[in-house]
Amino acid sequence: MHLSIISPVYRAEQLLDQLVERVIESVGAISSDFEVILVDDYSPDNSWSKIEELSTKHPQVKGIKLSRNFGQHYAITAGLDQAKGEWVVVMDCDLQDRPEEIPALYEKAQEGFEAVFAQRVNRKDAFSKKMGSKVFYKTLGYLTGVAQDETVANFGIYHRKLIDEIVQMREKIRFFPAMVKWVGFRQTAIPVIHKENGERETTYSFKKLFNLALDIMLAYSDKPIRMTVKLGVGVAFTGFLFAIFTLIRYWMGDIIVAGYASLIISIWLLTGFLLITMGMVGLYVGKIFEGVKNRPIYIVEKKTC
Repeated sequence: MHLSIISPVYRAEQLLDQLVERVIESVGAISSDFEVILVDDYSPDNSWSKIEELSTKHPQVKGIKLSRNFGQHYAITAGLDQAKGEWVVVMDCDLQDRPEEIPALYEKAQEGFEAVFAQRVNRKDAFSKKMGSKVFYKTLGYLTGVAQDETVANFGIYHRKLIDEIVQMREKIRFFPAMVKWVGFRQTAIPVIHKENGERETTYSFKKLFNLALDIMLAYSDKPIRMTVKLGVGVAFTGFLFAIFTLIRYWMGDIIVAGYASLIISIWLLTGFLLITMGMVGLYVGKIFEGVKNRPIYIVEKKTC
């Protein structure tokens, strides 16, 4: 198998016909030996019925249905586990990632790159989404120590040896772009046209995005807990200086009755810092607890192949 195209599917019943047709037409210019893997992330519409229909109509199309909604990056993992191609393309199902860009990504990869990302130079997303993405990637880059690009997402083409390394990574928190960055090899990006989302509403609510961002930051960096240690040292040092200053004033007779305001402020401030630190430690312990359960990353309910 020369090429595998993987697309996680959620609420995309009306888009799948066009997606498959455009993928087959675009990839056919590269090779006739390819597969299209559509992973239904327990979509509430009739996406799975449409995938079954397309699998019957097009022998290249293979469908996987998860037993519940695990999330986009878990659906990508399910597709990667099944992919057989020497080259693997990962793309979203909403057609903002244009299938017509695949030949350009493939051509660039032939220059000796194991990963070629599609760089959305002019993103057609809402301003709030673009700003949120920028803040997230800047923060993630700072915490992980690895430069992150907010114009790059899942869309790209990846060589089999890179995919094989990612498949071996079975940690519970999945974020495909960060995993690709971590495994290394020769990587580059080329600019692509990013289409508007049209009538389709985003499937990511603010709550989902926040929880995803929190999980990713905790999974890929221990810097937050290091920062709380540094904060604790800073607060302790400041308290030590304040204690010396207070004693000097007391010995000089400047303090007769201790101030109520300073006492209350100190209690609330230090209590807040303690709760933040305990909460941060608790989050890491919680992630360890989830990991040691050794549950499967995802569960497949049905396949068409």
